[in-house]
Amino acid sequence: MSDGLIRIAMWSGPRNISTAMMRSWENRQDTVVVDEPLYGPYLATTGKKHAMYAEIIEHQGKDWRPIVKHLTQELPEYASENTSIYYQKHMSHHLTNDIELDFVDQLRNAFLLRHPNDVLSSYLRKHPRAAPEDLGFPQQVKLFNRIVERTGQIPPILESKDILMAPETMLTKLCNALNVNFDVAMLSWPKGYRDSDGIWAEHWYNRVIESTGFGEYTPKENRLNNEEQRIADQCLPFYEKLLEHKLT
Repeated sequence: MSDGLIRIAMWSGPRNISTAMMRSWENRQDTVVVDEPLYGPYLATTGKKHAMYAEIIEHQGKDWRPIVKHLTQELPEYASENTSIYYQKHMSHHLTNDIELDFVDQLRNAFLLRHPNDVLSSYLRKHPRAAPEDLGFPQQVKLFNRIVERTGQIPPILESKDILMAPETMLTKLCNALNVNFDVAMLSWPKGYRDSDGIWAEHWYNRVIESTGFGEYTPKENRLNNEEQRIADQCLPFYEKLLEHKLT
């Protein structure tokens, strides 16, 4: 089952369509997924008291090393015999400074973007405050630069609104960039929870579990106050650097 296995890492920030993307890939017969595997070590290292803080750490552990070994050498226990793709949904801000990034070299990496104004506005509905590091933009650029320096190639980058506006077109482009075949099964999926969902699913995934596909793109009104806008503006150069290379 591991012979010729393709390991894909999608690096997103919070409050994006990363879980819908995970559903999309999981609906392929050849793919198994994992949901934010480095969340536990991130919480343990930073001490950030997110919802279900203790439960997540207990479930995933504090040490990133065995997790990284699993991501690069093993498969989830719920993987089927037909699995040839291991899709990993990652949050870029989970890459704390103590994590050695060599494991990334063994993955086919891609990046998922959303405008900082939209990310922050959505994030603040669940969290009382935020810094750029909480939104993942600096970490995305750091990882992007490392991949380019190591490989000499630009990893695929997608913006969420482009996927929502043309899911088949953009997913086909992503699959081509990752050197895998596009599967029409990626365009829809059944409602409900999955065995692969993080244990935080009941807290965060209310909309996703009711979804059967990608929703329509709806532009958001910017309602950030001056202080919040200052934080979003700090993220803008990171976002714009990656945006230059997005798939179109």
